[in-house]
Amino acid sequence: MAPTTTRQWTVEGQNGFDSLKFNEKAEIKALGDHDVLVKIHAASLNYRDLIIPKGKYPFPIVDNVVPGSDGAGTVEAVGPRVTRFKPGDKVVTLFSQGHQAGSLDNASLATGLGGAVDGTFREYGAFEETGLVHQPKNLNALEASTLSCAALTAWNALYGLESKALKQGEVVLTQGTGGVSIFAVQFAKAAGATVIATTSSAEKAKVLKKHGADYVINYKDTPNWGEEAKKLTPGGVGVNHVVEVGGPTTMAQSIKAAKIDGVISIIGFIGGFGKDQPTFLDCLTNLLTVRGLLVGSRAQFEDMNRAIEANDIHPVIDEKVFDLASLKEAYQYMWDQNHFGKLTLRIAAE
Repeated sequence: MAPTTTRQWTVEGQNGFDSLKFNEKAEIKALGDHDVLVKIHAASLNYRDLIIPKGKYPFPIVDNVVPGSDGAGTVEAVGPRVTRFKPGDKVVTLFSQGHQAGSLDNASLATGLGGAVDGTFREYGAFEETGLVHQPKNLNALEASTLSCAALTAWNALYGLESKALKQGEVVLTQGTGGVSIFAVQFAKAAGATVIATTSSAEKAKVLKKHGADYVINYKDTPNWGEEAKKLTPGGVGVNHVVEVGGPTTMAQSIKAAKIDGVISIIGFIGGFGKDQPTFLDCLTNLLTVRGLLVGSRAQFEDMNRAIEANDIHPVIDEKVFDLASLKEAYQYMWDQNHFGKLTLRIAAE
């Protein structure tokens, strides 16, 4: 018999992490015709989760939402018209529940899990069948729970612009050791690309090289890392793809690193805001394509999962794993930047 209650968190207000409230017996609503009830085994955190209760997230959110976009679990029950899944299937959540294929639009933008739609920081959750994908067979739940946002964002950065999708022998520049950046390193290497990564320490440089980076530049020692990255490319012409996570504080160097007709994919602004930002004319004078993106579609997710299985790619996960009741501590741990790779929650045994 399917459960009727679940332990879950909600975001009530925008007063920082104190806005997170824990409910030991939240009601599980009856399944609709196309709904799938998932027992969530694991979830992972993203920077987005941290800024929602701080009132700094620029996309749609609703009051009292269950936070968390990333989760992996087992199908517990299905609605009468569900055809894609059956009880016992292992599944992973889609970030934008309505983004099935092609470009994001206003309707699918308003279906972000853990913002506009109840998310994964709970024991059980009901999702429309089109808002789930099958879990890669080579991953466990903790690993699979990291795919929904960071991995799919990295995949979209490299392959989402189909006319300029990553090809063998091209050069990719990544920034730092966050989830998106490390996934981008792994995906690029699996595709036969050369990877140049930036970081701030020798210790992190070793880990980046372990996971495939061909060159690592310490941006503290080399402030003009964009020019240095360009020198490392064949013929010194520049990199084909920049996975830009820093935002305004790093864009100038990203532009210097890119080759003519290169692509810069802007996926974050963890570096904060700077006064001396490049202008749109810099994109013209350097003949670049600069695109913003928000995660990716279900079709891209399924493509990515096939690549993960074929290349036996395993996400990099922080050694510290939190339980569901310790979510506030997990938020603070990540906010203090104590994590390396993806930070996960173990919610229920597989």
